[in-house]
Order: sequence, then C-alpha cells, then structure tokens
Amino acid sequence: MIRNSLSGKQKSFLRSEGMKIDPVVMVGKEAVTPAVVASAREAIKKRELIKVRVLNNCLEDTQAVIELLAERCDANLVQIKGSTGLLFKRNFEKPKIELP
Repeated sequence: MIRNSLSGKQKSFLRSEGMKIDPVVMVGKEAVTPAVVASAREAIKKRELIKVRVLNNCLEDTQAVIELLAERCDANLVQIKGSTGLLFKRNFEKPKIELP
C-alpha cells in the first residue's frame, strides 16, 4: 500500500475504530528510537491500526514525533489529536480491518 493513499471516508472509518482502542506504543523522552520503531512495526503487523501516545517528558514536538514514527514504520498517518496519533498499515497476509 502506498502511504497516504487513504480516502477521506477510509480515514473517517479508521478514526472511529481508533476510538475503541488504547495506546499500544508510548514514546518517551528519547523520542523515536530503534526500539520504539521495532515495537510499532510489530504492533502494526499484528493489529493494522495502532494508537501511539507521546508522553509529556518527550522534549520534541508531538506532531513531528508521530510523523517521523509513521515514516519509519512505512505506515499511513490517520490522525493526530493532542498527544496521540493513529497509524494504519494494511497486512496483506492476514487482513483484520475491512476498509469501506
């Protein structure tokens, strides 16, 4: 899937699904480290849609951190709201979410 290839309807659907889930990946004061990227990649592979939270002790800009993580995970950035973001990447082997 090409990044940022989601339509508005698909993003809206994913946002509504994202309301039901808890943050899986927490980004701390060291920002986007290889360990955080590996954790996010594994979570995305299993779930397709994950919620990421940037903790208050992170010194970098929240939006920049979430965008960088999405880029490093090769995932679609669905939404940034406050200190949380939603990332989506289709798992073609075992799809779990059926997009409209």
